[in-house]
Amino acid sequence: MTIKLTRMQMVSVILSLMALMYLVPVASAQQQAADSPDRFREPVFRIARPPVSVAKKTPQGHPLDPAIAVARKCLVNIQDNVKDYTCTLVKRERINGELGNYEYMFTKIRNPRIESGRVVSPLSAYMYFVKPTAVKGREVIYVAGRNNGKMCAHEGGTKGRLIPSVWLSPNGVIAMKGQRYPMSEIGIENLVVKLIERGTRDRKRGECEVEFRKGAKINGRNCTLIQITHPVRRPFFDFHIAQIFIDNKLNVPIRYAAYDWPKSAKVKPEITEEYTYLNLKVNVGLDDMDFNVKNPDYNF
Repeated sequence: MTIKLTRMQMVSVILSLMALMYLVPVASAQQQAADSPDRFREPVFRIARPPVSVAKKTPQGHPLDPAIAVARKCLVNIQDNVKDYTCTLVKRERINGELGNYEYMFTKIRNPRIESGRVVSPLSAYMYFVKPTAVKGREVIYVAGRNNGKMCAHEGGTKGRLIPSVWLSPNGVIAMKGQRYPMSEIGIENLVVKLIERGTRDRKRGECEVEFRKGAKINGRNCTLIQITHPVRRPFFDFHIAQIFIDNKLNVPIRYAAYDWPKSAKVKPEITEEYTYLNLKVNVGLDDMDFNVKNPDYNF
């Protein structure tokens, strides 16, 4: 059977095919980010009241001990059972006293795997910025111990079409502009490690209240909230209040938020930093190509 097309129809078909060819390279990352029902929502969290328990300092231990124990169990669970994951990471940070906008990033993470003392799979991360508009389309790839320790990045929007991809040190001035932490510290496992480090350090001090609250939720997901409060500002404390939301089903933290001491008794504590992992899907089977700048689905 032969189908005859007019000249105008042939032009239309060719233009359609060209449009599809143009869209394919970024469709995968964009579509996966767009498929998330939380893609443009600020994190919605609910805190149950009153607390289930309030840990106090006793001769037998410190109020932080139960929280540190939970964090260590989470770390063991992650290292034993979570090989990789995808999510929409929602981040907001205060830099030089100014609170930035929410940033939404479709994120792929592959956790490091060590066998017989040898790293067989390094920490690997890919990020595609979805929102706000000013950074939409930005992509970043980092693989620990590879590419001379550098990450590859390119801007989104018009800048992304004019400025080529660049390799940067995660701790360099350019990469750290507007960031509290380097790309090399990304991920839930690194978050838990940092929480354990801070908890162990703060355990040497007093002036600490720890609350456990069941029935908390993050965008509908059931969580247990651990809230740590340092009532008095001290130079050795990083925060006034820290909130860690542990996903009850996955047994991993999906939100961390820290607040500074209020400037007066009449105002609320100000947010310092918050990171929420929405639409978290674990063990999705990520491979080396997911963290390769030559991936045809990316725009490096």
